[in-house]
Amino acid sequence: MLDDSPKTHPPSRRRTVEWDDPRTTAAAGQSLAGVDFLRALLAGEIPPPPAIQLLGIEFVSVDPGTASMRMPAAEYLFNPLGSVHGGSLATLLDSVMGCAVHSTLPVGRGYTTLEFKMNFLRPATGRSGLLTAVGQVIHAGRQQAVAEGRLSDEAGRLVATASTTCLVFDLPVTGAPVSGG
Repeated sequence: MLDDSPKTHPPSRRRTVEWDDPRTTAAAGQSLAGVDFLRALLAGEIPPPPAIQLLGIEFVSVDPGTASMRMPAAEYLFNPLGSVHGGSLATLLDSVMGCAVHSTLPVGRGYTTLEFKMNFLRPATGRSGLLTAVGQVIHAGRQQAVAEGRLSDEAGRLVATASTTCLVFDLPVTGAPVSGG
């Protein structure tokens, strides 16, 4: 027998996201060396990419070959099982590893993710607190770069690891935006 009674749900929650024109960020990225671009992002001189705003990711630090970011294990990122969706964790790790690669590039060079592998070690839940990802370049060549990433919860427990291979290339001289991983 079907239950036709009205369903009651808890009150809805709302999250509002604002972002700047991503073309401004892309243009700045093409006119600066990677580490200088990322430091300008970190200092708030260049607006962050919309995806970073959407997920609530905070850029924490950058040095040549390394970068770190944080993201809350917030319920707006939860999957139906009550933990942070793996795609959100993958985006955080892909971003931090990509920024580590980007930090090694001179003006006029870009990158994109060719391959990405991730190992989930434990779920990130509301009790995980602030998640911190660190990306480190393992190899920075003329055509390829390899980086690794580690994602930890607020207590320092390892949540996931990842590795990436990025294609490194000359940016078009037209100044047209090129997407990076």
